[in-house]
Amino acid sequence: MMKLIIDIGNTRIKVAVVHNCDILHSKVYDSITEDDVRDVVARYPATAAIVSSTRGNSDMVCDMLRPYVAHVVNFSPATTPIPLGNDYHTPQTLGADRLAAAVGCAALYPEHDIMIVDFGTAITIDYVIDGRYRGGNISPGVTTRFHALADYTAKLPLCTATEVVLPYGRTTVEAIEQGVMRGVENEIRGYVEAFYVEKQKKCVIFTGGDAKYFVKRIKNAIFADCEPVIYGLATILEYDAEKL
Repeated sequence: MMKLIIDIGNTRIKVAVVHNCDILHSKVYDSITEDDVRDVVARYPATAAIVSSTRGNSDMVCDMLRPYVAHVVNFSPATTPIPLGNDYHTPQTLGADRLAAAVGCAALYPEHDIMIVDFGTAITIDYVIDGRYRGGNISPGVTTRFHALADYTAKLPLCTATEVVLPYGRTTVEAIEQGVMRGVENEIRGYVEAFYVEKQKKCVIFTGGDAKYFVKRIKNAIFADCEPVIYGLATILEYDAEKL
């Protein structure tokens, strides 16, 4: 089954076409139109589609898809069946991307307990333990932290992520860069070390736009270039289609 995946994130929209475990097509949009949908389906005749959104406009995109795709799922963590137990107390408030990533990582590493760190606008830390989604934590992402310093102080400049590692900054820009990067590094390192102490058969997965900055800084983590959210949404779509 060829599957069309539309993942509407906080700042961008990712459209992918998945067949079996292979991503045949992937493109990022600032916004998406019916012409965009029609063009993708014309090139990749998907028979099923799933739409996931962290910002609430999934109904409109589903309506765009229905003239072109036979089976469309509007993914909701609260109501859509998934091949994974969910212990979250308020599934109606759970980010669709967090749950989809958990499903994807559980499918990729079925014999392990998993900690997933997504370095995006927010940093999310989520856990799959004993085949169930257990929940996780949320903190400001790298770019969000830089903007907070620039927006809520009178003189500090807006800086960006860096791969440079220094013991301390010798300019204000370096001090901000190293302060934010080291702060995130130490925060995530604490989670990783605690997880490895507690669990025996486990893996830590880094994903998201800023993950590349921390793979070298923090050992024992897998850099998920396999796009766990896309893979998870494809897994959920296939699970849903099997119930038809």
